Amino acid sequence: MGEASRGAGRPRSAEKDAAILRAALELLASQGYTRMSLSQVAEAAQVSKSTIHLRWKTKADLVTAALEAMRMADAPPTSGDTRADLVAILTDFAATVERVRGMALIGTCLAEEAHTPDLLALLRERTVLPRRALLREVLEQARARGEIREEADLEAAVSALLGPFYADYMAGRGGRPEWAEQAVDLTLTGLRTPGA
Repeated sequence: MGEASRGAGRPRSAEKDAAILRAALELLASQGYTRMSLSQVAEAAQVSKSTIHLRWKTKADLVTAALEAMRMADAPPTSGDTRADLVAILTDFAATVERVRGMALIGTCLAEEAHTPDLLALLRERTVLPRRALLREVLEQARARGEIREEADLEAAVSALLGPFYADYMAGRGGRPEWAEQAVDLTLTGLRTPGA
């Protein structure tokens, strides 16, 4: 019958996992979170809906897992060059958001917070906080090398790095290729130790 009855104790198929996550991302980009359904994902991935439910409990769980799997997929590993590493992380962040119409998803998460709080909570846990942690790690390494002030507030610096992306989008200036370099240069100027 279904895979749920046959698959007890059997390892999950990595190919099916990948197909489901890929279908979820494609539908998220084309339909948006509210209009996409698990039935559409199942059809696009050529699996049963029960196969999806064996892996992810809710649509929010699936979508945020798909975003988590995609996060930083194309970004190079850190190099030790603070400016280049921060720009690479921010550039990958922007590409990810644009690929899945992420600003609309963020709007949905905020609008649905009272009714579907797990959507925003999972988005934070799986995408927002790990991305912030990557940026913070680069800044901590720079501080250890003496490049930025010891007392610098690194959480505020991370917000300063990410903030221009959202502000530009809201002001109708989104998509500027130079935004990441400008955000990094402005932030590092405020963090640098004298003479560094």
